[in-house]
Amino acid sequence: MGIDQLASTALTALFSVSFLLIASVGLAVIFGMMGVINLAHGEFLMMGAYATLVATKAGVPFPLAVLLATLGLAVFGAIVEKSIIQFLYGRLFDTLLATWGLGMILYQLAILMFGASTSGIGLPMGSFHVGGYSMPVYYLFLTAVTGITFIAVYLIFVKTRYGIMARAAIQNPSMAASVGIETKRINTITFSLGAGLAGLAGGLLVPAFPATPDMGLAFVSKAFLAVVMAGPLTLTGTFASMGGLGGLSSLTSSIFTSVAGDVAFFVVTIVILRFFPNGISRGWRGKL
Repeated sequence: MGIDQLASTALTALFSVSFLLIASVGLAVIFGMMGVINLAHGEFLMMGAYATLVATKAGVPFPLAVLLATLGLAVFGAIVEKSIIQFLYGRLFDTLLATWGLGMILYQLAILMFGASTSGIGLPMGSFHVGGYSMPVYYLFLTAVTGITFIAVYLIFVKTRYGIMARAAIQNPSMAASVGIETKRINTITFSLGAGLAGLAGGLLVPAFPATPDMGLAFVSKAFLAVVMAGPLTLTGTFASMGGLGGLSSLTSSIFTSVAGDVAFFVVTIVILRFFPNGISRGWRGKL
């Protein structure tokens, strides 16, 4: 393997990890932090992709379309939390059933409105070359945005007044309420933030992946496993678990096949969870 091929393979692995990480960050907030099993997270991501697609085709610049999709999904997430989720905190099986049903409704609505497939919007920003290999500049941009998003979410929950109140409301709602924290409002904002991050992921991924009603499924199953494997430090654990597993899967896919990459991802996840059932971040020092 030459230097240029090695560099191309490493960059491809980095890009694949970025795709999975940006799809995971919203789930890390809703599932990892709030403990809400949101089986509709893939459909939230799909809605963000379709919202960006529709806005772009209507003439809205792509960055503004992604922003509108993010805000739209944040509002939708707040509506879902106030109408469904707020009545189900602490009832994991009920949240699983409710969000599964919501996901099925959103999936069927997407099929009725857009059909089984739609045309894409193409990759912006051109390409660059690594030796004899051509790679999209947009993938570099997406990698940078993924890193910035993780850092921003981490700082929001660790450094801001809202973040401190949100962690208190999630970890001990009754004590948080006793010191004056409006736990219901904080929960709505946090769920809305997670949904908005799913919309951001969908909008950013739609140039690289065609918008289809089931596009979220390709990311969510791996994202759930990464968040489960993350353990008590949700964000840093998810970053580490998805970085390792995504990189391993991508490298295996590059050497063998995509099926082998998926097999490696799930087998290694099972082995790690066997030896670290409480997650890889148990025992780490940190706040989130």
